[in-house]
Amino acid sequence: MTMRLVPALAATASLALSPEGSAAQQAANPFLADSPLPLHYPQFDSIQDTHFSPAFDAGMAEQLREVEVIANDPAAPTFENTLVALEKSGRTLDRAITVFFSLVAADTNDTRNQLRNEYAPRFAAHSDAITLNGKLFARIQTLHDQRERMTDAEARRLVERYHEDFVRAGARLSEADKTRLKAMNAELASLSSEFNQKVLDEVNASAVVVDDVKELDGLTPAQIAAAASEAESRQLPGKYVLTLLNTTGQPPNAELTHRALRQRLHEASVTRGSRGGEYDTRAIISRVIRLRAERAKLLGYDSAAAYAIADQTARTPAAVNAMLGQLAPAAVANARREAAALQTLIDREGGGFELAAWDWDFYTEKLRAERYAFDGGQLKPYFELTNVLEKGVFFAANRLYGLSFKRRTDLPVYHPDVWVYEATDADGKLLAFFIADMYARKSKRGGAWMNAYVSQSKLLGLQPVVANHLNIPKPPEGEPTLLTWDEVTTAFHEFGHALHGMFSNVTYPYFSGTSVPRDFVEYPSQVNEMWAEWPEVLANYARHYQTGEPMPQELLDKVIAASKFNQGHATTEYLGAAMLDQRWHQAGVADVPEAAGVMDFEAAALKADGVDFPPVPPRYRTPYFSHIMGGYAAGYYSYIWSEVLDAQSGAWFREHGGLTRANGDHFRETLLSRGGSVDALTLFRNFAGDEPRIGPLLEKRGLAAPDRPNQGNTDAPRPRAPR
Repeated sequence: MTMRLVPALAATASLALSPEGSAAQQAANPFLADSPLPLHYPQFDSIQDTHFSPAFDAGMAEQLREVEVIANDPAAPTFENTLVALEKSGRTLDRAITVFFSLVAADTNDTRNQLRNEYAPRFAAHSDAITLNGKLFARIQTLHDQRERMTDAEARRLVERYHEDFVRAGARLSEADKTRLKAMNAELASLSSEFNQKVLDEVNASAVVVDDVKELDGLTPAQIAAAASEAESRQLPGKYVLTLLNTTGQPPNAELTHRALRQRLHEASVTRGSRGGEYDTRAIISRVIRLRAERAKLLGYDSAAAYAIADQTARTPAAVNAMLGQLAPAAVANARREAAALQTLIDREGGGFELAAWDWDFYTEKLRAERYAFDGGQLKPYFELTNVLEKGVFFAANRLYGLSFKRRTDLPVYHPDVWVYEATDADGKLLAFFIADMYARKSKRGGAWMNAYVSQSKLLGLQPVVANHLNIPKPPEGEPTLLTWDEVTTAFHEFGHALHGMFSNVTYPYFSGTSVPRDFVEYPSQVNEMWAEWPEVLANYARHYQTGEPMPQELLDKVIAASKFNQGHATTEYLGAAMLDQRWHQAGVADVPEAAGVMDFEAAALKADGVDFPPVPPRYRTPYFSHIMGGYAAGYYSYIWSEVLDAQSGAWFREHGGLTRANGDHFRETLLSRGGSVDALTLFRNFAGDEPRIGPLLEKRGLAAPDRPNQGNTDAPRPRAPR
């Protein structure tokens, strides 16, 4: 049973396929059997939206029948007849929901949105029907009581994890409390779905329309052409449209010379979801946070944050607060110093205005050019997308792990812009398929992420099919796709997640790939970022898209020298969001404001944590903070938490010779291949041979502190702690 997504709704049992219709429907519906394509790669060319609902209904009914057989087995509970049986259950549902939720994120449409809204509470009820099954939990409890007799470490951990999951899901509650919990879970699922749809609709609706091309001064001809094309697609001929990303900061503000347009773009970004109208999300946020607090209290926790973090490596909100609180003063102090330098530049140019958030990126680029004699525009011609991916990301993976990649054009894709590669291991055997979905589009949610269409499992005989998704603006037809440095590092970051999925070598689906604590999952991906600026790798992919000439060594050196530049801003905007997330989820039920008070709560939270610096707003403001409406609720701190491990691991690689097969094989064997089958911090110790320390992170981010173990609150992560 794959509990990672959403395991079934008792009321849907009657919707199972009838024996008479099953054969014909199975032949027509690609989800009702394993895909016949290599590695069970999804049959995107055969999948239609009409297939999802029947597959959901049949899959939930099928899994409930399987669960009932397990729960009512007259034989005494054993690992095989209970947990192995659960791990094997729900295959139809798993196939359908894996593809569905992947497509809703990457290429949604009205039909898929409607299905998501319709099925969200039903999937929540389905999960509850399993985890709140008293007979099933009794069997798991018996196995848990006997677990010390087990000799297989992975099997014993599976027993422990299932038991903890069921307890955390409410298995020990009274029947009355279970009924209340089910209602809350269903409502939360519906609200989350509604929030995500409003955020996507709002980001499209908030695009900035420009009448005069002169206001676009600073953008490249290709960017201006893309803005004109976007306007044409919106039936606005002769105009220009700048679309938004889901983050607070918007990339064009680094290049636009027209200050009033920078301000318009920024204000369009930060008012999303809080300006009234059909896409306003404040009422949803208020209700969700209150429900989460109520649910946590019902389950025996002080707050929603306490509930969420108890299952992570951090263990307690106090540990998270200590970590973020230790970083915030240094980060904000650095940001203020950076702001002062930018203000000096503005004054020197006779600007006559005070630095604002919409000026930061523009003057940062100017200051970068002044201090390091280069700007981001000089880099982009050397960062053509295909080169970055194939001669950078893949090249590093070859040097470290012996992997080879070959483009596959014979496998179907869900969108013409999607590429597929086969990954071959060092021994020449097919390891995985890798799907690269790099371009932004209206049907795609913001941000960058990895997902698995097929997760590795020895028990089920499955090999990985994994995907990376970025949101790189697509240039006009015939123009090259030239990346910013941030987009380059994002490509390396997301591929770190992909490697985590591809290298998985576990028995049980529960532990596959990235199925690790949320505050550990970002760690391997952050480690992979280091290879973007590793000289051997950078020299291989950073070549001029027209001439093929390598980036001059002088410019390479400047890129590396500037790596700590603007880190006060970067860290402060991140911490603003992470600490805001904690404030929301550490609030008690009575402390959660109604919709009208949401933005006041945000302002007070930022002020209380000392990160209310107007030129550096949070990376995400509450009304469009999609992370915390999903899997990162009370978990956005995970990036910086994981980065403690990342910084220390980067130092380990450098100390041991850097980009070598020996180092890569060690990282793969001790950590990347193990998924969640071993305690996360044990995996880190097995790799690094040391305890987590915050010093390397402070040094990496230019926040200056001696390399020492974590200080402060006794709950802070020492032996069991740790971006």
